[in-house]
Amino acid sequence: MAEHTEHTAHVTRPEPTAHTTRTSLFPPAERDKLALRLQNAVNAFVDGPRGAVEDADRVLEETITGLTQTLTERRRTLRTSWQPAPAGESTGTTDSADTEQLRLALRDYRETAESLLRL
Repeated sequence: MAEHTEHTAHVTRPEPTAHTTRTSLFPPAERDKLALRLQNAVNAFVDGPRGAVEDADRVLEETITGLTQTLTERRRTLRTSWQPAPAGESTGTTDSADTEQLRLALRDYRETAESLLRL
């Protein structure tokens, strides 16, 4: 029975599509750059403990800032995929999202929230 449950979970899990444009919360190049800077801070600790901690603090600050910006933009994109445009604005889409748009939006909200919950 556990085998059936695992199979069912696999079948119902949505496949990535062009609609989902992110694979992580950071672009790989930015993530790698921050990870390298953090590793350099750790490696520098023996020779300069205070400077190493200050560098690590800056890396964390930039990581938080980048994450906040990414999530704010992600939410803005998600909201515009299903919400009607405010009065006087035109987005080129209809004012009411159809069921498929709403399904895709819900999937994207879930995937984004699950990414955050795994942190």
